Amino acid sequence: MAYYIAEGAVVKGQVTMADGASVWYNATVRGDSEPIEIGRNSNIQDNAVVHVDLSHSVIIGDNVTIGHSAIVHGCTIGDNTLIGMGAIVLNGARIGKNCIIGAGALVTQGTEIPDGSLAFGSPAKVVRALSAEEIEENHRNAMHYVDIAKESLT
Repeated sequence: MAYYIAEGAVVKGQVTMADGASVWYNATVRGDSEPIEIGRNSNIQDNAVVHVDLSHSVIIGDNVTIGHSAIVHGCTIGDNTLIGMGAIVLNGARIGKNCIIGAGALVTQGTEIPDGSLAFGSPAKVVRALSAEEIEENHRNAMHYVDIAKESLT
């Protein structure tokens, strides 16, 4: 499987999707003024929006989950990270690898979240380090979407 784009999803402009990446129902990925890179086995779930801004591209690492209705705008998301449902990540933010950004969180412009962190709230704040089990669960979530994308192609 190269990548999967579900019916009703919109992927336009300068968008690169790696092997195993998926964009789900009614999600929008718009690389109209800057590029968007979606890493290997990463998924953009239903109704999420991934968009760029002038001088702010989007880089999504490998094994990343962007939850339902999340907004990822002009930022960088590290490998094996989960962006929770309805979370918003704004221009210039950098989310480390092996992180969880809680559902509904607001990561403000230019914020840096260190590797291995759990952050939530508005504005999002780091509350603790993730456990090894939580980091592994991030990976399992990403691989689950690879599996259902493969099933959708058959």
